[in-house]
Amino acid sequence: MRGVLVLLTALVLSVCLAGCGSTVPVTGSSEITTSTQTSKTSESESESESSVVTTAETSEEEIEESIDSMPGEMVLTINGTEVPVIWEDNDSVKALSKIAADGLVIKMSPYGGFEQVGPIGQSIDKADEEITTSPGDIVLYSGDQIVIFFGSNTWSYTKLGKIDLSEKELTDLLSKDAVDIGITVPEK
Repeated sequence: MRGVLVLLTALVLSVCLAGCGSTVPVTGSSEITTSTQTSKTSESESESESSVVTTAETSEEEIEESIDSMPGEMVLTINGTEVPVIWEDNDSVKALSKIAADGLVIKMSPYGGFEQVGPIGQSIDKADEEITTSPGDIVLYSGDQIVIFFGSNTWSYTKLGKIDLSEKELTDLLSKDAVDIGITVPEK
């Protein structure tokens, strides 16, 4: 996943630099040169110039392998409303993706006034660590429960993903007595 993000970032920067008159090769390997920056030091008041060059070499085969090893892009709905999610790239998400391949609906219950929690129906791999969650975090609790936060908590969880909505939007969707979430994996 990170390799794909690096490649996408490199391509975006390539397009931006191409618009500035720079030439950037994009076949086989990419070289991106940022503009020269000028900075002043407070002691000497002298100007120093520095250029940053980043080289990313990624073959098409490596990109395809990376995409094939990623879990299917799961779709999350909350009470029928599809929400944008950035999924983690870990064993727990891969296991959840397999379960969700046939569609998964989880009846959630509110807890503590800051989260919704519900059973997956089976245990999956976990890699718990103590984290402080923030609104939108999706975590695995005890290996068999999904928790979605519209507030914050510190506990031992496995991070699954992050819903990309504002705190208000999350609160509107999740601060109810009963919430159903659906997780599906669309066919490729």
